Amino acid sequence: MNDTHKHEMGGMAPPQTMPRHKMMMHMTFFWGKNALVLFKGWPGTSTGMYALALVFVFAMGILVEWLSHSRLIKPGTGNVAAGIIQTFMHTIRVGLANLVMLALMSFNVGVFLAAVAGHSLGFLLFGSRVFHKSAPPPKTNDLPPMSC
Repeated sequence: MNDTHKHEMGGMAPPQTMPRHKMMMHMTFFWGKNALVLFKGWPGTSTGMYALALVFVFAMGILVEWLSHSRLIKPGTGNVAAGIIQTFMHTIRVGLANLVMLALMSFNVGVFLAAVAGHSLGFLLFGSRVFHKSAPPPKTNDLPPMSC
């Protein structure tokens, strides 16, 4: 490199070219199995791995709803123990909800539908009155509702 080129670049070396990846990040909704969900290279181009990614997002949606409507703290549990259990449950719920949100940022319609279906089925099973024989007690869960 000659001195003229160094002077034009402010004495810095020219920028290195970055390797290009063949996977494109979409910024609008799209159909297709070639998506990038949560982790680099996953699910890739495999139909089976895409199906696994959909099942994973679906299961996370169900787990978020289960944690939102569960009753794991037994009556009579001490305040400190109950607070620790609530904090742990809240941490897991927020972590899973954020993973679902990050998966949705793939803008893949299949991932979107899996997330909505997981949350819907989870609410049906754990939050609705469909599977409860009597009216719910005044306090039906250990965690407050999620707020956005």
